[in-house]
Amino acid sequence: MKSKLLLLTILGIAFCIPSFGQPVNDVVSGAIPITPSPEGTGCSSPSFYLAFTTDGTTDSGVQGSCTPSENDQFFTWTATHTGLFFSSESPGDPGIVVWDSSGTNEIACSTTFVTENVYGWNIGDELIIQIYDYASNSDVAFCLEAINYSPPPPLPVTFDAQSSGASGSYKIAVVDMNGDFLDDLVTISSNNVNIREQNSGGGFTTKNITTSNANNLPSWSLAAADYDGNGYTDLLYGGGSGVTFMKANSTGTGFTEISGPEDIFSQRSNFSDINNDGNLDAFVCHDVAPNVYYINDGSGNLSYYQSNDPSAPYELGNYSSGGDYGSIWIDYDNDRDLDLFIAKCGGEVARRTNVMYTNDGNGNYTENAAAIGLADPMQTWSAAWGDFDSDGDMDVFVGASAGDHKLMRNDNGIFVDTTTGSGVSALTSNSTETVTFDFDNDGHLDLVSGNNILFGNGDMTFNVYTSVFPGSGSYGDLNDDGYIDSFNSGSIYLNNAESNNNWIKIHTIGTVSNINGIGARVEVHTPSGIKIRDVKSGDGFRYMNSLNTHVGIGSDTTINSVVVYWPSGVIDTINNPTINGALEIIEGDTLSLENSLTNDLVIYPNPAKDVLNFSSLELNENMMFTIFDITGKRVMNSKLLDTTIDISKLTPGNYILRFVSGSSIKSQKFIKY
Repeated sequence: MKSKLLLLTILGIAFCIPSFGQPVNDVVSGAIPITPSPEGTGCSSPSFYLAFTTDGTTDSGVQGSCTPSENDQFFTWTATHTGLFFSSESPGDPGIVVWDSSGTNEIACSTTFVTENVYGWNIGDELIIQIYDYASNSDVAFCLEAINYSPPPPLPVTFDAQSSGASGSYKIAVVDMNGDFLDDLVTISSNNVNIREQNSGGGFTTKNITTSNANNLPSWSLAAADYDGNGYTDLLYGGGSGVTFMKANSTGTGFTEISGPEDIFSQRSNFSDINNDGNLDAFVCHDVAPNVYYINDGSGNLSYYQSNDPSAPYELGNYSSGGDYGSIWIDYDNDRDLDLFIAKCGGEVARRTNVMYTNDGNGNYTENAAAIGLADPMQTWSAAWGDFDSDGDMDVFVGASAGDHKLMRNDNGIFVDTTTGSGVSALTSNSTETVTFDFDNDGHLDLVSGNNILFGNGDMTFNVYTSVFPGSGSYGDLNDDGYIDSFNSGSIYLNNAESNNNWIKIHTIGTVSNINGIGARVEVHTPSGIKIRDVKSGDGFRYMNSLNTHVGIGSDTTINSVVVYWPSGVIDTINNPTINGALEIIEGDTLSLENSLTNDLVIYPNPAKDVLNFSSLELNENMMFTIFDITGKRVMNSKLLDTTIDISKLTPGNYILRFVSGSSIKSQKFIKY
C-alpha cells in the first residue's frame, strides 16, 4: 500500500490526524473532522497535518465539475475564513472540491497544479473539503491555508457565441480585407482564401478566392497588410519550412502566390516599415536560425535578407540557433519610431533571453534589452505592449508559456518589475498568446492570455477572469458597435457589453507613410487623460488582429483631440471629434510643415556645415527634433539632448528642422552646405 502525506495550513491553528490504512474518508459519507496537531509538520507553521493514503485503486470518483480522480479523501471544516489557498509542494495534478455539509452541492472546484484560490462560502458554514490527486504515482504534499478572500467583481463584459460561417483550415484572422475599415473573418486553405466580409448593415457575405497551391501554409503565424498600396490587404503565411506571400490584386478578387526557396521555421511574422521609407516590409522570427526579413522596393517587390548575412542592411536577431518566437514592433521610448521586441523561448539561457532592438530614428537598430531591464531568460512566446498605468508610455506584460508571467512598468525607457501586487499572479495558467485591448471601453487596457482576460484598472493592476473563451483567437470589431469581439475555432464571440462607456475607432490612411499607417502613434486626448496606441500588424504569437485603432474613453463624453504621429514625421491633429463612431484620418490633411514655421525659433549658423545651434527654446526630457528634406521626407529623428544637432552626415541642400514638445510645434528652415 502506497502512503501519501496531506499537509493543510489553516491560519493560526494546527491539527493532526493519525495515519490510516485505506481510509474510511475516501467517500463523502466518511468525511472526517480536522483536529489540531503540533506545529512544524511540513507547511508553514502552524499547520494541518493529514495522512493521505491509498491502495492505488479508484476511490469515490465524485468530482462535481472537476475531472474525475483516482484517489480522493474527504474532510469536514467549519469555515473560519472566506477562502482557501491551496498549494502543492510537489505538483502531481492535485485538486480540491468544496461541498456544502450534505456533500451534494458543489461550492468550489479547482483542478490545481501548483497554487489556487477557492472561495464561495461564508464564515461559519459547515463544509466538506475533498482533496484528490489523480497522478497516483507521485508523492505529493499539500498545504491549505485559510484566507479572507475577496473575489473579483463580476465579469465586466460577457460574450455570446455563434457560428462564424467561415470555412478553411486556418481560422486565424480578423482584419479588413477590402478597404472599407470593417473587420472581416479570414481563413486559409492550401488553395483558397475564405473571406467573410462584414456588411455595413450587419452580418457577413462569403467570398471564396481560389489561389494557386501555397508552398507554405500559416501553420505558425499569419500577418496581414496592404504592402503594395493598392487598397486590398495582402497576407503572409508563416510556415514550418518557409514563407508564402499572398498578394491581392487591384480589385480584391484574386491573389498571386509568392514563395521563396528559403527554409524558414517561421514563428511570429509582422508587416512593418523597417527602414522607414514609406513602404511596408515583412519580418519573420526564425525558430532554429537567425531571423529573416523582406525589404520592399516601393513597387511591392520584396528582397529577402537574413540577419547573420554581412550584406544584410540590419541585424535583427542573430542568435545562431534562433529561439525567436514573439516579435512585436512598438515605440517604447517615445521617440516616434518603431523598436523591435522579441519574446524568446527554449534551450540554453542565451537562446531564451528576450531581446530589444532599439531604433535611433536614423536607420540604426541596437540590441539593449539588458540595459533597459528586459533581458529575461523566460519561456515565452509573446508579449503584450500597452500603457497599463496611463502615464503616456508603453509598458509590457510578458506572457509565460511555462513558469511565471511578468508585468513590467516603463519608467522613462527603463523597465521595472511590478508583477508583485499587480494581480497577474492569480493567472496560474500559461499560454503562447498574449495581446491587449480595452474590452469594456472603460479607458483601461485589458490583457488576453490564452482564453483568459485580465481586466485592467489603469494603474498596473488587474482582475483575472479565467476561461472566458474556449481558447486563443483573433480580435476585432465584428458587428461595428465599437466593442472588441473574438473569432475562435469556427465561432465568433460577440461582446455584449451593457456598459455606458464611450469609445472612438480610428482609421489611419497613410500617404507619405504606408497606406495602413502601421507604425503610427495615435493619441486620444480626453478630459481624463491621454490614451495611446501604436498601429501594428502582427501581435501575440499566431493570430492576426484588427488594423483599426480602438480606444475606450470610459465615462468621458467628449474628446479634446486625436493626434497621429506618422512614421514619416507628419503630425495630424483632429480637434473635438465625434465620440462613439469611426474617425478617418488621412496623413497630412490637418497640419503641414509650412504651418509650423516660426520666426521665434533661432537656429545658427544658417547656412551650416556640420553643427546647428539654436536658442529661444525651453528644453525638456520629452522634446523631439525631426529634420525633413525639401520633398518633406524625414531624414533625421531623435530626442533632443542639448542645444546642438550634428548635421554632418546630411547631404548639402535645403531642410526644415522641427521641434515637438507636447502640443507645441515649432519649425524653421535651414541650409546645409
